[in-house]
Amino acid sequence: MSLPNGEDWLLRPVAKGMCGFERLKDGSVDLADIALMNEALDVIAENAAIQQQNPIC
Repeated sequence: MSLPNGEDWLLRPVAKGMCGFERLKDGSVDLADIALMNEALDVIAENAAIQQQNPIC
């Protein structure tokens, strides 16, 4: 399930605690910041999936 008009992409960093919603509203983060945070979240998720598939212990 996703929000309309790509809002889930905009709100994903907020939902994950990387920034506050008010920062989106007041413009102190821009689309480049949102993109970078989403890329970082993708990397974290991918690394977690790899680690789960290949546990060290």
